[in-house]
Amino acid sequence: MNVKICGIRRIEDTEYLNQYPPEYAGFILSEQFWRYIPPEQVAILHEHLDRKIKRVGVFVNPIPEEIFPYVNYLDVIQLHGEETEELIAFLRKETNLEIWKAARVRTPKDIQKAETLPVDKLVLDSYSGIAHGGTGTLAPWELIQQHRPKKPFFLAGGISVDNVIEATEAVHPFGVDVSSGVETDRKKDGGKIKALIQKIRNQESEEFSHE
Repeated sequence: MNVKICGIRRIEDTEYLNQYPPEYAGFILSEQFWRYIPPEQVAILHEHLDRKIKRVGVFVNPIPEEIFPYVNYLDVIQLHGEETEELIAFLRKETNLEIWKAARVRTPKDIQKAETLPVDKLVLDSYSGIAHGGTGTLAPWELIQQHRPKKPFFLAGGISVDNVIEATEAVHPFGVDVSSGVETDRKKDGGKIKALIQKIRNQESEEFSHE
């Protein structure tokens, strides 16, 4: 199971991830999010984060000029707004980065619309009328399972150590995307990150031993 810990903001956060490494670390790079960090902070965190952990930059309805300052620090561009096929094609041409598209899922059409875009992976999140993500609200697992996209996808939305195994068994995603579920008082919590990662790895070990 691939794990993305999103909303990394502090050097302490990178230390937690280096100790209990996920496959991906997410930086929020659009200013409308409270977890936003500027390019200079991304550069610092990039230096502290283990090179084996892939960096994901999360943007909402960006113009290319908002993305380019970060490109040298990223492995993945994650688009979390209403981005067009034209923008995605331009980014694919101008960068050598993987591109993901997030969808706030209310109906099957939300999944289908995202999957038609020329992206590598999807992030299926809960819907909120006031935010593009990071709300801690559960995504509609049953709907996602019934209308699974063909593209690999991350399940986001309200995932924590308490429900991550239930979520993965219900939906069988490519990975999980966790942010608020590993925070305490709006800061990443090393104990919660450790518990989440260990729970997922232990589950994988049990499944492997039964094969």
